[in-house]
Amino acid sequence: QVQLVESGGALVQPGGSLRISCAASGFTFSLYWMRWYRQAPGKERELVAALSSSSSLTRYIDSVKGRFTISRDNAKSTVYLQMTSLKPEDTAVYYCNTNVARVDYWGQGTQVTVSS
Repeated sequence: QVQLVESGGALVQPGGSLRISCAASGFTFSLYWMRWYRQAPGKERELVAALSSSSSLTRYIDSVKGRFTISRDNAKSTVYLQMTSLKPEDTAVYYCNTNVARVDYWGQGTQVTVSS
C-alpha cells in the first residue's frame, strides 16, 4: 500500500532554514509527481510546491518562490522541501502528497513553526 512519511519539522527562528523530507513506499516513486501542501491553523490546506517525476518541472505558490526548493531522490524514494528565509506565516503542518491511479495519498504531516 502507498505510504508517505514526513519528517524534519521543527521550531525555527524567522530568517532561518529547514529541510523537510517525505519517504515514500508502496508504488513506483520515480513515475509520479510529488507535492508538498501545508495547512495553517484556521486555514485551508494549500499546495506549496510540486515536482514532476523526472524533476524537469516544478511549481510553487507565489509566496514561497525564491525561498523554497522542492527536490527528489528517486533512488531513495524521497522528496524534500528546502525552506530558507522562513517567515512566521510559513508556520503550518506540511504534508506530502501524490496521486496514484486517481487516488490521493497523504502523509501524517510534519509541524513547522517559525517563531522567535
